[in-house]
Formats: sequence, structure tokens, C-alpha cells
Amino acid sequence: VSPGNCWSFKRHQGQVVIRLPARVHLTAVTVQHNFKGHSPSATIMSTPREITVFVSVCWGVDADRGEETLLGMFTYDVAKEATRTFPPKNAPFARAFLCIKLLLTSNWGNPIYTCIYQVQVQGEMA
Repeated sequence: VSPGNCWSFKRHQGQVVIRLPARVHLTAVTVQHNFKGHSPSATIMSTPREITVFVSVCWGVDADRGEETLLGMFTYDVAKEATRTFPPKNAPFARAFLCIKLLLTSNWGNPIYTCIYQVQVQGEMA
């Protein structure tokens, strides 16, 4: 979470899949970026703008139930706090999930890279 030390994706699109330590009934996903004043470049153009979140039992691990479920499509508003929490659009889910995928489809103007500092998953273990 140090300024300039982040998950970096080329250009404005990318994805990350995170395998959780246990199956979780998800209640929210939190994404963090730096404040403008803490940024090494003094901008927040590398902040993700549009984020789509999918969950699954796990891709390639449980072939009969490995399909993705859309958790929601969110906009990370840089005018608000650096840490943003997004509740699922269709909660509660009857199933618990083991994997979460963040699909970044745009940022706030950086043509070279997009950066995420921290991702947290909230929920109740199954």
C-alpha cells in the first residue's frame, strides 16, 4: 500500500483472479487506490474507473460448477474516498464462492497503466 507500489496492468484494461482461503458468502468487495496527494506522479489517472466483479467456485477446479456469477459492475469515483466498498448487486447468494475475478475495463486517463493497491473481500465463511 505504499505509493507507487501497486498491482499494475498495461494500459486501461486487465483482470486479476484471487483464490480465497475458504468458500465465502460474499457481502462486499473493497478496492483501494492512493489519494492524489500521496501519488508519486501527483495524479490519480491510473485509478480503475469501471470494474466488473465475477465470482465462481473456481475456474478449472470444479468443472461442473465453475461457471462465473456476476457480482456487479461498479464505477470507482475518484472524487470520493480512496477506499471504496461495493456491495453485490444481486445479494444474497445462496452459494459460497472460492474465487473472485476483477475485470478492469477503464481507468481515469492513464494511457500506459492502471493500478490497484488493495482488494478486500468481505463475507461469511461457509
